[in-house]
Amino acid sequence: MRLEEFDYDLPPELIAQTPAEPRDASRLLVLHRDRDYLEHRHFYDLPAYLRPGDVLVLNETRVIPARLWGRRAGTGARIEVLLLTRRDRDTWEALVRPGRRVPVGTEIIFGQGELRARAMATTGAGGRVLQFSYREGPFEALLDRLGEMPLPPYIKEKPEDPGRYQTVYARVEGSAAAPTAGLHFTPRLLEQLREQGVKIVYLLLHVGLGTFRPVKVENIEEHQMHAEYYEVTPEAAAAINAARARGGRIVGVGTTVVRTLETVATETGLIQPGSGWTDIFIYPGYRFKAIDCLITNFHLPKSTLIMLVSAFAGREKILAAYRTAVAEGYRFFSFGDAMLIL
Repeated sequence: MRLEEFDYDLPPELIAQTPAEPRDASRLLVLHRDRDYLEHRHFYDLPAYLRPGDVLVLNETRVIPARLWGRRAGTGARIEVLLLTRRDRDTWEALVRPGRRVPVGTEIIFGQGELRARAMATTGAGGRVLQFSYREGPFEALLDRLGEMPLPPYIKEKPEDPGRYQTVYARVEGSAAAPTAGLHFTPRLLEQLREQGVKIVYLLLHVGLGTFRPVKVENIEEHQMHAEYYEVTPEAAAAINAARARGGRIVGVGTTVVRTLETVATETGLIQPGSGWTDIFIYPGYRFKAIDCLITNFHLPKSTLIMLVSAFAGREKILAAYRTAVAEGYRFFSFGDAMLIL
């Protein structure tokens, strides 16, 4: 398939700069795949579409303050570092800008010198393996003090509350970006779903370079996803498998949940517990094994995310729904509105 098949026109003013208040006041476009039917609701209406016995699967990753501003030792040139994937305690894969200023061997100084990094290897355009050193730890405390929340470049305003770029159930630190479909949930909405018999299950996928890497090949099948770390516990797998055996639906919240479950699912849809790295790339033609329904945001044109939702619902249906969302003034991307695909 060609890259241009996943393009659409989006007026810049529809790119959300601030989140809805409260979280579940965002709009919800409901797409019924079997009936080619759209409904316009709000996210707080979600319980009307879920049934007792369904399983809602959430990604409990937590965004770290992964953007650091430093200077090159010797020249003082300003360097931006975006931490992506932790290799070990003090070694990270990162994006550095401008990359030409950071050849292998370069030392970067942060703050007053309490944190330093040395470029050990390259991992592609702008990608570096950085080895950090510091006099006093832990590293996480330095990161909290020196780092910034890595908001996407299309968001021009910093939210007053940095916690608005975290889900209310974020628990395990390690992501360079939020699983944004989950930003719409409030504790009360989650409790309401539990009370009506919806089982809530958590898994983990740390969002890394794949979120920031655009598709640059015309034939999308040639695109290579960056691997991201995932964990599915035995308890989570058992809950999902039991629900499916009873006829319950598996409702994935966000593309990260879909990619994780499709990575660990057998051909018959059985979820296997485990952890590791996934570089699964889902685009039209893929046969889903683990997901029955999907909650997702509106994604960038020509992105791997719009390709995934197109694989789930059909490219023509998704692009038609996006055209409707544009016409109806829905808000797009990370702080934007949501879509429920049934």
